[in-house]
Amino acid sequence: MIINTGNRTDIPAFYSHWFCNRIEAGFVCVRNPYDPGQVTRYLLDPEVVDCIVFCTKNPAPMLDRLDRISGFHQFWSVTITPYGEDIEPFVPPVEHVIVSFKRLSELVGLNSISWRYDPILITEKYSLDFHLKAFQRMAEELEGFTDNCVISFLDLYEKTKRNFPEGRTVVREERLKLGEAFVQIGKKHGMVIRPCGEGSELEAVGADCRGCLSAPVLERAVGFPLSVPASARTRSVCSCILGSDIGAYNTCGHGCRYCYANDDRETVRENRMRHDPRSPFLVGDFMEGDRIHAAEQESCIRRQISIEDLLSI
Repeated sequence: MIINTGNRTDIPAFYSHWFCNRIEAGFVCVRNPYDPGQVTRYLLDPEVVDCIVFCTKNPAPMLDRLDRISGFHQFWSVTITPYGEDIEPFVPPVEHVIVSFKRLSELVGLNSISWRYDPILITEKYSLDFHLKAFQRMAEELEGFTDNCVISFLDLYEKTKRNFPEGRTVVREERLKLGEAFVQIGKKHGMVIRPCGEGSELEAVGADCRGCLSAPVLERAVGFPLSVPASARTRSVCSCILGSDIGAYNTCGHGCRYCYANDDRETVRENRMRHDPRSPFLVGDFMEGDRIHAAEQESCIRRQISIEDLLSI
């Protein structure tokens, strides 16, 4: 199975100590965000966990801890965007994240790392021209350290509308213009552009619209073909494997105004105060009345493979 860490929060940036403790303990407990009394217990064992997926804006706190997870296959999706503190108040400076990205790439290899440039939002300050220049500059910096870049455009979730009222939909003309330019810049610097949750619109300009966290992407990191159950694909708009996330909503400290995972800063502050690095849970601990069940876990790796399978990885 695939363990995800980043759909609800940024574990490498804020909870790396806790995560390594869970690896040492061999299990983690996760509350259902829509039914908190329902708890899933996941084994963290390479025999049943085929790959751990990290989504982060700051991998630096994990770099010196990678030896703790050396027994697991990994895939890292690192977001580097050009926004200032007006949009991403507590994300480290771009230059610092790029340095961390390069070191991470050297440690895990090209097959296990992706650059995310998302969400793309358009304002008077962050114009089309701004994005074209910023993307060009970053692609030059990251050349040779990744061979793919994931892009997506701002989604106006209800939380986003509330926390970022000036945000607007990026219209089709803008999407096509940026998509085409990014594809050309990507080719120049050895990167395939993969839109995330954007349908097939950008296929016409040369983007790879088959999914940014799909089975083929993870097969590169694992080195074997995978037979992933349909239940792991939790979004109808793409083929990405997003199930089995061990994070918790309202716990990410980056404070990004466009975020769909946080209600408000006060809720995040309260939850982070309840975090105990020794607990099986990211926030809090066991509670009276918890209904605990063990996740059904088995490896998805197909170890008896054909020559065709090998050539496709």
